[in-house]
Amino acid sequence: MTGAGARVVAVTMAAGALLGVTACGSSSDDAAPSTGVSTSTAPASSSVAVPSADDDATETSTPPTLPPPYIDHADWVDTEVGPSLQIAPTDNGRRVSGDGTEDEAWSEVLRIAPDADTPGMKAQFDCHWTFARIVEPDKATWNIEPGRPVVTDQEMIAARCNPGFAEE
Repeated sequence: MTGAGARVVAVTMAAGALLGVTACGSSSDDAAPSTGVSTSTAPASSSVAVPSADDDATETSTPPTLPPPYIDHADWVDTEVGPSLQIAPTDNGRRVSGDGTEDEAWSEVLRIAPDADTPGMKAQFDCHWTFARIVEPDKATWNIEPGRPVVTDQEMIAARCNPGFAEE
């Protein structure tokens, strides 16, 4: 398994706790923080790909299921927490799957707002792209802020895509 593949598996496993929580700065921010312990009575299931000797040589890609554009618009606004880039995905951006779509969407954001090209902003976008589309698919905008700290993937997920302070 490649480094990228291992990262996807690790992030996906870490995200399991997130799926039980309204995420990425919804209006339910006053809810108690997740303990990471599931109280569901449904049987838990998960799957993890076991790498084989051929994984690096035969890695395939999945084509996008829907065409770009994935981002409708992005606007810088001043908020209580400072500047915030409010990114509005298109309908295709909310529903697309396939390899490379996240990078294409981020490229679209950077064409609109080139000053968003920082590691912390990219990490927040990646979190929203991966999880907000699942947990809150109709959220009008994904808000990312340059003042947020750069954190690990696990910390980003635990912070519901908003590390350092609550969503504005």
